[in-house]
Amino acid sequence: MAMGSGGGSGSLQSEINVTPMVDIMLVLLIIFMVVTPFLQQGITVNFPKNMANPDPDQNIIKESSIVISIPNDGEYYLGKQRLAKEQVTEKVDTMLKAIKKEEDRIVYIKSGVGVSYGDVVTVINEVRKLGVDKIGLVADKKKGGGATVATAAS
Repeated sequence: MAMGSGGGSGSLQSEINVTPMVDIMLVLLIIFMVVTPFLQQGITVNFPKNMANPDPDQNIIKESSIVISIPNDGEYYLGKQRLAKEQVTEKVDTMLKAIKKEEDRIVYIKSGVGVSYGDVVTVINEVRKLGVDKIGLVADKKKGGGATVATAAS
């Protein structure tokens, strides 16, 4: 039996029909364009790349500097002395009264990684009520020891 002796044109079409493939690709593209914005959570923020560590503030290592440390939720230290939350404002106020120069009236706040944001904000608000314009937030350097301070003026 020989092939090709049947009726009709007898030849096979060897070209690919591209139209259905293009339709499928366009539908997939539209689906991804619609779904992608829903996959992002929160607000997109561009972080600086290769940011160098700022110079550490030398005032933080002075004996007269006011450093409030919050290593864990509910633990408050002024220098190396542990205090209750209610005592922090009183002690900081007495230390601020001893400072003569206005530019030296800086309160530094150190916080542990696991400390809730509310505890830090509460301390900042209490310090601002005392009339402090400069609050330094202390962070560790990216590499090596020492501390970096970002001072925020209100």
